[in-house]
Amino acid sequence: MMKRRMTRIALAALAAAMIFCVSFFGLNRASAATASESTAVLSANDLFSNRDLSQTPDLANAQRLTVTGGADLTITEAGVYVLSGTAENCTMYVNAGDDDKVQLVLDGLSVTNTDFPCIYVQNADKVFITVSADSTLSVTGSFRADGSVNTDGVIFSRCDLTLNGTAALTIASTDNGIVSKDDLKVTGGTYTVTASSKCFEANDSIRIAGGSLTLKAGTDGLHAENEEDGTLGYVYIGGGTLDITATDDGIHASSVVQIDGGSITVTAAEGIEGTVIRINDGTIVISARDDGINAAWKSSSYTPVVEINGGDIAITMGQGDTDGIDSNGDIVINGGTVQVNGMSTFDYDGTGVINGGTVICNGQQVSSLPNQMMGGGWGGGRGGSFGGPSGDWGGSFGGPSSDWEGGSGGQGGGRGGRGH
Repeated sequence: MMKRRMTRIALAALAAAMIFCVSFFGLNRASAATASESTAVLSANDLFSNRDLSQTPDLANAQRLTVTGGADLTITEAGVYVLSGTAENCTMYVNAGDDDKVQLVLDGLSVTNTDFPCIYVQNADKVFITVSADSTLSVTGSFRADGSVNTDGVIFSRCDLTLNGTAALTIASTDNGIVSKDDLKVTGGTYTVTASSKCFEANDSIRIAGGSLTLKAGTDGLHAENEEDGTLGYVYIGGGTLDITATDDGIHASSVVQIDGGSITVTAAEGIEGTVIRINDGTIVISARDDGINAAWKSSSYTPVVEINGGDIAITMGQGDTDGIDSNGDIVINGGTVQVNGMSTFDYDGTGVINGGTVICNGQQVSSLPNQMMGGGWGGGRGGSFGGPSGDWGGSFGGPSSDWEGGSGGQGGGRGGRGH
């Protein structure tokens, strides 16, 4: 009698715990997802100014400067400056007022430095770099710091930076290519960047409205990350042509990646990574060795979600423990065409739904999303929070054998077995 009573008590406690877990995690995830949907939507109208989008500079009052080897140039006030010539070990400094807007027009400029940025923006309200004739910038050796500032890009800016124009800029770097400690925008021009680390890096955002980018990165092609504000560190792409080859991530954001248009080709370990990934339009082709698209816990401000509302997306995965589209939260497909080829086409810890569009997995159209769930159900998603690889709690919520298909989730820790 005592044994049966204890069994009933244990079962009742387990049922109550399960109800609590479903209620707690489900409601909190749903509310967080709602917050993400309402606050993480980016609008191009708010992201680019008219001057950002103007590809031809007004040269009526421009000053013309010619670079000389071993001699630095310093710009201290607002205006338009046309830079030309060929030089080695020459840095063009911008150290203007807090409200000053400075436009640098690259008119056949060629600079090769050994250990310091070719263009270094120390202070200004905003700087425009407009390419009017084909130009080349490179740093060939190890970068040296500027006091406490780690100046690690061929173009290095401590304020907002916009790239535009009608010609080509080629950059080669032993570290990063182009760095902005605020916002980095590209609206026009042709850019070929080869970097041992990141090709484009920004703290607050990377925003692309046009232009042609060919990026070869030792780590990430585009990388936006903000450690202080979880809503920043985002990537927006509304147009242009991007061809990215990266050893790590093709496109990486700590908060949101939103794609509204453009033609994007990525060959990388992970194609696109962020917390919220929203694709509204565009043509995207991804070849990846790890995850094609990965929504992970990169920002505490949002819940991971992959939301596809339109566009034409084709993902090809390498062999092994790889996922075409992977989310630590939900995957929602409302439109567009999504084609995934690989051993694991979809993997999600929350819900996966198809509300519209066309989804093709390994050549077969599907009406519901498959789920690889390598960590297994609650075991993979949450199992590590509840126990080890054996025992009542471990077996039920993520141990190696249970009706919940816990797999390795019991040992996963925090957010689940594999952690994505």
